[in-house]
Amino acid sequence: MNNKFLKIFSLILAVFFVAGTLAACQKPADKAETKPAEEAKTEEKTEEKTENKEEEKTEEAKEAEWPDFNGRTLNVVATSDKYVKLFDKFTEKTGAKVEFLSMSSGEVINRTKAEGKPMADLWFGGGLDAFMAAKTDGLLENYISPNAADVDPAYKDADGAWIAKGLTVAGFIVNPDVLKEKGLEAPKTWAELADPKYAHEVIMSNPAISGTNYAVVKGLLDLFGDEGWDYIEKLNANIDFYGKRGKDPQEKTAAGEFAIGIIPVDNGAFKVAEEQGLDVIYPEDGIPWVPEGVAIFKGSDNVEVAKSFVDFMLTTEAQEMIAELDGKDSAQIIKPGVKGLELGLPQDKLIKQDLSTFGSERQNILDKFLEISKGKTE
Repeated sequence: MNNKFLKIFSLILAVFFVAGTLAACQKPADKAETKPAEEAKTEEKTEEKTENKEEEKTEEAKEAEWPDFNGRTLNVVATSDKYVKLFDKFTEKTGAKVEFLSMSSGEVINRTKAEGKPMADLWFGGGLDAFMAAKTDGLLENYISPNAADVDPAYKDADGAWIAKGLTVAGFIVNPDVLKEKGLEAPKTWAELADPKYAHEVIMSNPAISGTNYAVVKGLLDLFGDEGWDYIEKLNANIDFYGKRGKDPQEKTAAGEFAIGIIPVDNGAFKVAEEQGLDVIYPEDGIPWVPEGVAIFKGSDNVEVAKSFVDFMLTTEAQEMIAELDGKDSAQIIKPGVKGLELGLPQDKLIKQDLSTFGSERQNILDKFLEISKGKTE
């Protein structure tokens, strides 16, 4: 009996001993698993700090890499003098002086053709059709900036003849009082705008004069495809005449002469709408758009300075300045991640346009448009 008891007691002790040994072994294992996790977090933080430092160094290096153009002058033809702040920043970085020519891009191009030498170094802003025509005439320097790598191909020339500084988009400005008086609701789409109930209530500028409105016509042809010209005829039936100035639709709609104006949509339009009780509408079935070009004149005296400006223009700093100066949220579409003005532009509604024919088909499109709108553009 005693022997049996001793055997059982010994067995119990053995079980406790084994269990204790396993438990003792388990604790270091747990610690061994915890330690690498903590080390991993530390390494992760270290790597993150290193990456941030590298980014800071890269930005500092970029600042240090701007060339010294002291004593050089960049001659610029621009659509507006509102960009002085942007060019001043370029001068601050490179030392290059900037002079704006008091002539239109059309005058510069005509004199360049006549004299065989460009009047300016840089062409900043304007309708894309003019840039395409200038490229065809061999007037532009091909330059692909290293800062253009992340710019969508739709917003730059494949050969580097031009690149966009932003986009002009088009929509409607409507006068609610005039609509109410006529018993009409505001149109939400281009399709609705062509409804005969809006006869005599729509105004747009002559696309032969206004680059933005040529872009509207081209965009609508792309939007409606095979039925594009049929649509243009229906829309034309609602328009009594086409404005001779780009601002006519906005001003005449605000004055109550028309219920609906086809306009370039920017911060200025929203401000006018707010001040005068109007509404700005992005058409739900598609938004026409056109890149605002920037190019270097071939054979100019300061090609290298102009190239450096294009590099600068494509930095985040410059793009955010352009967004502010242009007053458009479409300005920051060009470079991913750029912050700027928010006007509610639905980017997914931008019409899928065929820019390859934007310049080459311009005259044919305008000829047919003028035939349809005969008597309304004079």
